[in-house]
Amino acid sequence: MAGSYRRPRRTIEPLEDSPRNIAVVVSRYNSAVTNRLLEGAITEIQSRGIPEDRIAVIDAPGAFELTVLSAEAARSGAYAGIISIGCLIHGETLHDRYIADAVAQGVTQASLQTGVPIAFGLVTAETPEHAEARSGGAKGNKGQESAAALLDTLDSIAAVRSAVAQGRPCQVERLRSQLPQDKS
Repeated sequence: MAGSYRRPRRTIEPLEDSPRNIAVVVSRYNSAVTNRLLEGAITEIQSRGIPEDRIAVIDAPGAFELTVLSAEAARSGAYAGIISIGCLIHGETLHDRYIADAVAQGVTQASLQTGVPIAFGLVTAETPEHAEARSGGAKGNKGQESAAALLDTLDSIAAVRSAVAQGRPCQVERLRSQLPQDKS
């Protein structure tokens, strides 16, 4: 698909006592878009060797609730990482911008406070057509891209911890792939 974020397919090897579970928190608002984002995320997670029974899908009423539900999932200790998926389409007011800012800040804080990576899969679009283009259309699937980013982050965290545990903190294994192209 055009504009897809592609990394080498790697199976995540959990650290000792680390869960292999991934949570996907998905907004029900704008569900025609978020369902496609969810499908993209699940496809990416499974393509990396994580089975369906290790993926929890947690429904959120809307985008604003992604923050508290992602934080709760992170605090639970049950998930190696979390993907927050939603869609905001600009209307007549700036309401979507306030929600987008709150969600971005909220999931960032939850990730920093818990140490659990949380990928930001919130599509912010000017029109429904722009949202559709980013949920499996001409601009790729931001759910799939968010899942790839989360799994790559988990790989990098594992690489840092492994290098430090081996007494070689300056010899961190790097992901061997190209950076994604800016697709806006």
